[in-house]
Amino acid sequence: MKQHEPVILLVEDNPDDEELTRLALTESNIANRLYVVSDGQEALDWLFCQGQHAGREPCHIPSMVLLDLKLPKLDGLEVLKAMRADERTKRMPVVILTSSREERDILEGYNLGANSYIQKPVDFEQFTHAIRQLGIYWMVLNEAPPHFQK
Repeated sequence: MKQHEPVILLVEDNPDDEELTRLALTESNIANRLYVVSDGQEALDWLFCQGQHAGREPCHIPSMVLLDLKLPKLDGLEVLKAMRADERTKRMPVVILTSSREERDILEGYNLGANSYIQKPVDFEQFTHAIRQLGIYWMVLNEAPPHFQK
């Protein structure tokens, strides 16, 4: 088994939010490799090394998934449900990072096993602060479960 490379998977269909997230990670000195997918089906393909990501190196297991809810093909809640149903991803840290303030989205996200739910701040400084805190906690302080390869 190859050495686990700590990476972040961003599941985001809005190019402006993707760029803001990249900038916030850079501003926060979070240097982990960032992979970006733009719809729910591609997220599952990337995670499970299938479809268009069938040749992807499976040792690049995310230390954190930043998951938007409003996505094409499969929404974020469907992605989260599929992740929690699979042994390879059921313990993977998932942070819902969305503009939705809907109570049903918050409840369903936690019911499906989200580790955190963050409403995207409109202000870049607040957004950068939120991303910095996420990075410090999930990429530095948190003790992740061991990763298994079958």
